[in-house]
Amino acid sequence: MLAILISIIIFALLNSALAASAEQWRGRSIYQIVTDRFALPAGVDINACDPGKQTWCGGTWKTIRDNLDYIQDAGFTAVWISPVNENYDGPRSPYGDAYHGYWSADVSKLNGHFGTAEDLKALSAELHRRNMYLMVDVVINNVMAITTTPDFSNYMFKDQSMYHQYCPIQWGNITSEQRCWLGDEKVPLPDLDTRNPTVIEQYGKWIQNLVEEYGIDGLRIDAAQHVQMDFWPPFCATAGVFCMGEVFGGLEVDEIAQYQGPLGFDSVLNFPMYSALVEAFAIPGPQNITALTHVLAKSKEKFKDTGLLGNFLENHDLPRWHNRTVDPQSLYNAMVLCFLTEGIPIVYYGQEQYFSGSGDPYNREALWTSAYERTDAYNLMSTLNQLRNFLINNTDWLLQETEILTSSPHGIAIKKGDVISVTTNIGSPPQEGTHIAIPSPYEASTATTNILTCQQWVVGARGMLDVEYTKGGVPFILVPTHSLKNSGLCEQISPKTVTARPISATQCSIHLVTILPAISLLALSVAFLF
Repeated sequence: MLAILISIIIFALLNSALAASAEQWRGRSIYQIVTDRFALPAGVDINACDPGKQTWCGGTWKTIRDNLDYIQDAGFTAVWISPVNENYDGPRSPYGDAYHGYWSADVSKLNGHFGTAEDLKALSAELHRRNMYLMVDVVINNVMAITTTPDFSNYMFKDQSMYHQYCPIQWGNITSEQRCWLGDEKVPLPDLDTRNPTVIEQYGKWIQNLVEEYGIDGLRIDAAQHVQMDFWPPFCATAGVFCMGEVFGGLEVDEIAQYQGPLGFDSVLNFPMYSALVEAFAIPGPQNITALTHVLAKSKEKFKDTGLLGNFLENHDLPRWHNRTVDPQSLYNAMVLCFLTEGIPIVYYGQEQYFSGSGDPYNREALWTSAYERTDAYNLMSTLNQLRNFLINNTDWLLQETEILTSSPHGIAIKKGDVISVTTNIGSPPQEGTHIAIPSPYEASTATTNILTCQQWVVGARGMLDVEYTKGGVPFILVPTHSLKNSGLCEQISPKTVTARPISATQCSIHLVTILPAISLLALSVAFLF
């Protein structure tokens, strides 16, 4: 009890100072949690949670707070949690219980399944004590029912006139998508009339109070495209914190880009980038690197600020990456691009444990069954966060644009700031391949370090790097060695210098044969890429 009181006092002191702007979020990395599935209280059966049963498993705000070391040790600087508001809690619906938090009832109240107001404040205070941010998911578009004629007195908005009349959505018709009800006749989601002045006013008062009361630093907005766009700028302005909208989509950049900026949100989830990474790296899959290069170029042209986009490989609505591909190298290569291009990296809990759920509800596994193991994927994301956090705090890396140095059907090499990242879609099995020359901005004989192996490379003539893949497709990340001073990366190792072999007038070849300690799977040695 004393610990909770101390946390609340700290919370009160830090609350106003830590209401975070878009600029303050730009340098963050986010770990996404389904509150019910992250951690259990001591003594509870850890094997009792079956995602297929679609019911509560016991995670709370307090158990998140008690297990923050797992997140912070991986280098994350923000946590995104499920909606915190009261959910439907009546007879079991045809699709189970509201364990996920997205079936809103009275949003003016907290969800008792996840804890008390003091528990949520204590979580917020502990995050702030660690210099971490709290992002909360909010559902604005709708509430939940098990009939198309619900009792509206159960909701914060109790008058039926504040809702649109029931109609099924005609997909592709924007008016229908914004006025008709999500869900289906088994579990309909009554649609709020967000043009109603009373709804606008009450939502504004509610979100302002929620943010201030619980020290929330950012909002993730669920189903944002199902509300008319002009609702969002005043709503987010009233909230006074960073807003990231969910605008579900695919490779098409234009449709989603319109939601970022002064007429929409600070940020949107980067579905085009996600779709392109699936196209390029999933095994089996089309392995279409061109889709990725197209999205990177188009995003730079269409989005207001690519540095604020939310980059991700998984979330609670999509199949797990490991469900799409059993080859871990595809995950590792895609992770590198999520962290080291423009945007805010987001990791959905369990990605680092190779969870493989096919989709809702099986992609909402209980994390505690993993025993919070420091897997190869966990170690990789820790290293990526360590590099990214160091660059953000010590250089202008964050403000630099991503440049594509070269690409081929087998992969892509990019540069952002002083960092060159080379990724491939060839997967783990060894393959014979050809050399590709990568132009770098570095002078000949410049020493660089692959931070994933601590192997030192020396740049060849005219700044060219010629790399090959014959031992499997692990990613690598090259940083000028002198730039890593005080980073904690590869500083305690005396790396073996790798020099260029005899070269032609136009290129040099650098061969690396090593074992990647953080990714010790099928592709153990590499003489890298393309």
